[in-house]
Amino acid sequence: MPRGTLEVILISAKGLEDNDFLSSIDPYVILTYRAQERKSNVQEGAGSNPQWNETFLFTVSDSTTELNLKIMEKDNYNNDDNIGEVSIPLDALFEEGSIPESVYKLVKEEEYCGEIKVALTFTPERNDEEGGYNEEEETGGWKESASDF
Repeated sequence: MPRGTLEVILISAKGLEDNDFLSSIDPYVILTYRAQERKSNVQEGAGSNPQWNETFLFTVSDSTTELNLKIMEKDNYNNDDNIGEVSIPLDALFEEGSIPESVYKLVKEEEYCGEIKVALTFTPERNDEEGGYNEEEETGGWKESASDF
């Protein structure tokens, strides 16, 4: 069971459907890991190729292995519209420690609707039971000198 910090760098999106008739869309992203939810800044008038370059942190403390990203379109007069979403599996991240900038396909109602680019880093929690114990420090170097005989 991984424990630590999940860092998500939200970089950009492209190919988003610009369904605003009078102006360009104003996209933002809702990032969800377990019950933790973060929201990016709204990119006013960014249209179908927004840039965020924002960093978000999540606490990892159980076996949840997915990060959900949902791109929304800020609407001043009605409810915000869902543009597309993706679930990113995190198993490889927990093993490797980081995934460089990667592009993920956004889907809405099983249809491709653009791409989102993110980078991921997992920093395991330091625990005295795991890796904090140094046998040489405990034995005062005796282990090394004993091998000389």
